[in-house]
Amino acid sequence: MRRLFLLACSLALLSSAAISAESPPPAYADPAPQRYHLNARASEIDPRARPHPDLDFVFVDKTGKPQDVENAAVDTRVAPRGRLVIWLMNYGAPLFERFGDYGLHAIQVHYANKWFGLIPPTARDDGTSLGQMRLEAATGQDFSPLCAIPPPDGMMERAFQFVRHLAKTHPQGRWEQFINAEGTGLLWDKVIMAGASHGATTATRFAVHQRVDRVVAFCGPRDQLESWQGFPSATPANRIFGFSHVLDDGWKGDHYCRSWRMLGLQRYGTIVDVDASAPPYGNTRRLITRFDVNGDAKRAHSSVTPGNAAGKDAGGKFIHESVWRYLFTHPVEEVGAVVPADPECGKALPKF
Repeated sequence: MRRLFLLACSLALLSSAAISAESPPPAYADPAPQRYHLNARASEIDPRARPHPDLDFVFVDKTGKPQDVENAAVDTRVAPRGRLVIWLMNYGAPLFERFGDYGLHAIQVHYANKWFGLIPPTARDDGTSLGQMRLEAATGQDFSPLCAIPPPDGMMERAFQFVRHLAKTHPQGRWEQFINAEGTGLLWDKVIMAGASHGATTATRFAVHQRVDRVVAFCGPRDQLESWQGFPSATPANRIFGFSHVLDDGWKGDHYCRSWRMLGLQRYGTIVDVDASAPPYGNTRRLITRFDVNGDAKRAHSSVTPGNAAGKDAGGKFIHESVWRYLFTHPVEEVGAVVPADPECGKALPKF
């Protein structure tokens, strides 16, 4: 009887935890609902934060302009989804406005993301150094022999410190819902990691290491000589979404399709041309566009996020609004049919 009683108690606790995990996010506490853009300096939020000039990771540039400003956005007029986007590239108002439109909280964090061009070519191309450096910059843990980034200067801790600051200074946004019960870090199962190019690759590398709610990789992930994309992933592959332009050099060089294949995204649908399809795009995780960029590979690379390079219709409206919403809000349990891996993808690149 005692064994049955303990079993019943355990089941009840599990059931309660499941219900709690699925409970709706808290409503905003805002007497004047509106769209908010908030910012703060990482060096002022956390006194432990330090610059790392060797990685071009500084608090001010040579002119004295602050370089450690972090940005946040939330729209308290929109029903909250209870998810926090951590954006790993420069802040862009058009994208962050859309996060608010989707009912998402969002932050852009200052972390060591300029080291890429500082790595010696022999290490950069050795098949392991990029992934190790990305993981150290993201976690603040010792993964790379090429740098020494302590926890207060890694993305994880800086994101936590920023959210904790927002919880104190902006109660209207209910930012505290993303902090764990112990008050020691973020609830990563409520986090969407996102970025473009370099940021998309680091976001995905981090998600292979740490389970998160979702990954959105614009023009990425890359690291075409590395093998980490094939590591056992803490974040299930159905939670990883990619979007790129076919004239982007990363697509033409098979960098993106190689990473998508190694991550196993072919298990969740075929590659879909969004310009010839409509939501939900076959529930796929691999989306591409072919819209006219006048053959400009650089424009193609940055054309998949809201901004000057993005596609617009005759009336000046962005043509990929439904794609962006899909990437960040499509239910992860709704997946496309399994398709074979493309045997030609990455054929000229290292075996994986």
